[in-house]
Amino acid sequence: MKKLMKFFWIGVFVITIILLNINGIIAAERPLRTNWTWPARIDPAIGVDTTSTVALINLYDALVFPDVNGDPQPHVAESWKVSDDGLSWTFYIRKGIKFHDGSELTASDVKFSFDRLRTIGRGYAFFFLGQEMSAEVIDTFTVNIYLERSSGPFLQTLMYFFILNEDLVRANIEKTGEYGELGDYGKEYLVSHDASSGPYMMKDFSMATSLTMVVNPNYFLPIDPNSPDEFEMIGTTEAITVRTLLAKRELDIGDVYQAPENLETLKNIEGIEIAQFPVPAVWNLMMNTKKPPTDDIHFRKAMAWATDYDTIVNYIWKGSIQARGPIPHILSSHDPTVFQYHRNLDKAMEELKQSKYYGQLEKYPVELHWCTESAEEEKPAMVFMSNMADIGIEVKVVSVPWMLLLKEELSLETSPTIICAGSNSPYAEAGGMLELRYSSKGVGNPNQNEWLQDPKFDAMLEDALATVDKDERFAKYNKLQHYIVDLCPTIWLVDRILCSPFQSSYVDWYVDEPFSPIKGHYMVVRNIKIYPEKKAALLK
Repeated sequence: MKKLMKFFWIGVFVITIILLNINGIIAAERPLRTNWTWPARIDPAIGVDTTSTVALINLYDALVFPDVNGDPQPHVAESWKVSDDGLSWTFYIRKGIKFHDGSELTASDVKFSFDRLRTIGRGYAFFFLGQEMSAEVIDTFTVNIYLERSSGPFLQTLMYFFILNEDLVRANIEKTGEYGELGDYGKEYLVSHDASSGPYMMKDFSMATSLTMVVNPNYFLPIDPNSPDEFEMIGTTEAITVRTLLAKRELDIGDVYQAPENLETLKNIEGIEIAQFPVPAVWNLMMNTKKPPTDDIHFRKAMAWATDYDTIVNYIWKGSIQARGPIPHILSSHDPTVFQYHRNLDKAMEELKQSKYYGQLEKYPVELHWCTESAEEEKPAMVFMSNMADIGIEVKVVSVPWMLLLKEELSLETSPTIICAGSNSPYAEAGGMLELRYSSKGVGNPNQNEWLQDPKFDAMLEDALATVDKDERFAKYNKLQHYIVDLCPTIWLVDRILCSPFQSSYVDWYVDEPFSPIKGHYMVVRNIKIYPEKKAALLK
């Protein structure tokens, strides 16, 4: 019966699309063009970087959705209850939510998606690994998730658990694969297709260049008639290209990776403003703690002391502040007493002389990789190279395309000595950043080049996450921040103020209003408004 209903809804959906095309309604009247580092990984069990996360939150729905404080609110789950021991969570699924093929979202889809995420074990799966968890269908619109131990931020992690159309994925499974009777678990299909219910649905995906979505006319929440009816993510951050597209009004919101000098040029274009907004993000030099010479803690601390933070903060990333450890200042669980390095060459040499590599530095050059598409990272990388020369450490700076950088971080063998990159907290607590950045469950994702794999840290973090009382949990986060800073696996550069050029004359972007600061949620497209008549007036 469920399969017959599925084919019925598919037929209705196809007929609707044909009628919309005949009447010209589906033509994009309010397109939103944006640009990003590339590629976008749109499989919810794979994508974890910011570009992929933006695609996922616009294509897919989760059980809960963050408010302006980053706190989870009802979404696909209209309500829930938790057992007294915190180990059993019951979610009541909202009725009438339709996938993009017209079939209804049910508890079975939730269980399938949860099992798939944990089995594949990539993307945001690290939130749901490290303990026994299981999902059980209670009835058509009720699902239970069982935990082995309690989790204080469990609801917050569910903001990154995206729900798939089980029947559609099963129908597109490649029979040969690593998951037994589930073959490839739909991984090949979901590289370039969506199986979702979100506010936008796939129109076209070129893995090399762009992703285009169109508004979902049957979305379960109201979408303002002035919101974009088409959303394009273009895979480039090249300065001249971005500048040209913005000047021709062929790009509506630019990326957050442009170098300061390009932003200065862009803000002189009529109708362009530079949006500035704080997010819980830290830009880092991620040091590989398992490869020479950065496997030596004294070598790492020598580099931390030799770094010229003042130049980076005051002349490169203006408006930002020096980071104090791995947790951004704007998170309430940030500990302001954590030790903060400053440039001191005497202390740097003291540490370097304690390193097992001192006296043979010429044998251990350091290779620093920065993302080609993120031009703003080149200058701090060059400053760092110059700083290290002051203490006799040779640094080779290499520009690496984002796609290759992602591949490098998949394994310890291919990860470079250092990567310059930013990390955005996935939820509004220190635990989100600590788990994303340093948990052993997350090695091999693009937010970790440190390969820390520290059993004591893992145990301390799991204990903190299992603490339901918020004050107690935050106190444990504080100890973790001190612990990780003592290990110095990272040189924490700045807490960022993101800067993004946009067409303020016809794009109503909510960056000046309260919006959820957590990862990717500054680009919830259904909350943006486009006024084509204002754009037309600008083009005259």
